[in-house]
Amino acid sequence: MTIISSEKLTKAYVRRYALKDLSFSIKQNTITGLVGRNGAGKTTLLKILAGQLRNTSGSIKVFNENPFNNLFVSANTIFIRDELEFPQALTLYDILHTAGSFYPKWDKDFALRLFNYFNLDQKGFYYELSKGNKSTFNMIIGLAARCPLTLFDEPTSGMDAAVRRDFYRVLLKDYIDHPRTFIISSHYLEEIEDLLEYLLLIDQGEKILHLPIEEVKDYAVSVMGPNKSLELIPEDKWISRRRVDEDTSVLIVKRDKTLEELPLENLMIKPVSPNDLCIYMTENKGGIDHVLYTSDIEGSR
Repeated sequence: MTIISSEKLTKAYVRRYALKDLSFSIKQNTITGLVGRNGAGKTTLLKILAGQLRNTSGSIKVFNENPFNNLFVSANTIFIRDELEFPQALTLYDILHTAGSFYPKWDKDFALRLFNYFNLDQKGFYYELSKGNKSTFNMIIGLAARCPLTLFDEPTSGMDAAVRRDFYRVLLKDYIDHPRTFIISSHYLEEIEDLLEYLLLIDQGEKILHLPIEEVKDYAVSVMGPNKSLELIPEDKWISRRRVDEDTSVLIVKRDKTLEELPLENLMIKPVSPNDLCIYMTENKGGIDHVLYTSDIEGSR
């Protein structure tokens, strides 16, 4: 069953497009990683899915309904972003106690177990927390709510490595016990890739890649060797190129049968991780080499 469907989704502002002709769909009870560079449009997309922003054009359906100002979508969706807003008069314990009135599937016992495990102060206030502890508290709210659609926007911001590791473990365990749809926007793709079933990569508001994570892991390879040998690889297969020295380069190329048929015995071939692939596919044309090698810059004028 499809829980989200988008067709040519566009969000335009006066001087730029935040999203442009974005088409994709997400199945129910899956975990999707939403990745891209800063300013790619990830938060804008999540806000539209949560019903907080209206799209400029195109179509977006969540639970088969337009999400904007939609009570049904709001009741079945939770959007956890960098900092949430809570009444300043309520203690952290008060927030956990009253959350059940907003989320029908709220698991107070689960929330309190996590709250105590992470050593948060029941009498403390949200605005007093450090950035990392705010993210930890937000995570508790997002998981204990058990909403059919759970959106996490950089949920581990400010967390130390140990807390991030615990977060990933508890998310996966709770997902297995209580299946629902997660979309996780994160800059720590190398940390969350084992959680993911799908990856959606966007850049400058446009879809670059949307595949099962296992296909992403096998999408491209790194090929290093003499420039003359690399010329055997058709340029339409190139994703990125890095210069090692004047005679040697590294190509990131899409894996297919064409590559397997080439005489590449004198070249070094390695797999490309999903995290590195996303970097290569969204870098500026020419990569940083275009800045480092002045001859390349002069030649492009």
